[in-house]
Amino acid sequence: MECKQITHFLYCPFTGLGLYQGYRGSRWLRNRIKIFKQFVIPSLLAQTSKNFILWISWRREERNNRHVKELKEFLDMFKTDFKTVFTYSGVCFWDDKHPDEVARSKLAVAIHGSLAELFEPIGTCDYVYMTIQPSDDCYHREMVEQIQNAFHTMPELQALGFTKGYIMNYLTKEVAEYNPNTLPPFYTIKFPTPVFIEPFKHIEYTGPYKSHEYVGDKLKLGTIENRGFLVGTHGENISTYFNHPFKGIPVSSEILKDFGLEGILPLSLKISMRKSIMRRLPHEWQKKLRYCFGERLTAKIYEFFRG
Repeated sequence: MECKQITHFLYCPFTGLGLYQGYRGSRWLRNRIKIFKQFVIPSLLAQTSKNFILWISWRREERNNRHVKELKEFLDMFKTDFKTVFTYSGVCFWDDKHPDEVARSKLAVAIHGSLAELFEPIGTCDYVYMTIQPSDDCYHREMVEQIQNAFHTMPELQALGFTKGYIMNYLTKEVAEYNPNTLPPFYTIKFPTPVFIEPFKHIEYTGPYKSHEYVGDKLKLGTIENRGFLVGTHGENISTYFNHPFKGIPVSSEILKDFGLEGILPLSLKISMRKSIMRRLPHEWQKKLRYCFGERLTAKIYEFFRG
């Protein structure tokens, strides 16, 4: 079988995704960066194959953000382990929090605006692999190697996704099985390079699928049944929490060595008083307050409890 040249991006959309313009304040950003450095980076360093490039996307507003610049300097210390590229034109997959035409336009602008930084790492490869790498979740240490081997042995596939994983409370280091009933956002799309670098071809190639659950409706999808990802919960999550309905049986923390996290300390975050109060409410209440009524009402509730 002919061996094609590939560029494999682990794509991390750090800001710009979803509501509130994908940015929830300086404290939120500092906390997300701390989580990323404490959990995600050790997981990346543990990968058995370093044939990947960490691609982190930001809004254009973050180009001169000092916390973002400090993260870039931190990641530069690991450039002998893996390469990193930052882009500043927004999120490069479909954001379902916007109407279709708005989402399509934003995606085209984001892809086009990212190409200047991506052309050099893409080079003359035949295919671009794009693995979704959330800023607070981790992969099994053999993920990169497993994905690349699977695409090589099954060249007809256009996408690969993990169906099951683990969930971890970063604050306590508790771990349990995680068993979603739809495809979770831990998948890789294989693009022919000319398609990847042309924004509208890029979008049409993916369908576009409107949410991660539907990747298999638009692309020839293969699934990997072993538990290949670890969802991190920490109180700053938008939609996932440790006692989620998809949570399965507890497992030993010994499993963390498979994710490069065996020696990691529990997470400690600085949060506002309002968030501290919100965390004490039932999760369904929190979701309704955030998504139905917005930040103004949650602030009023904070003031009510504060007296």
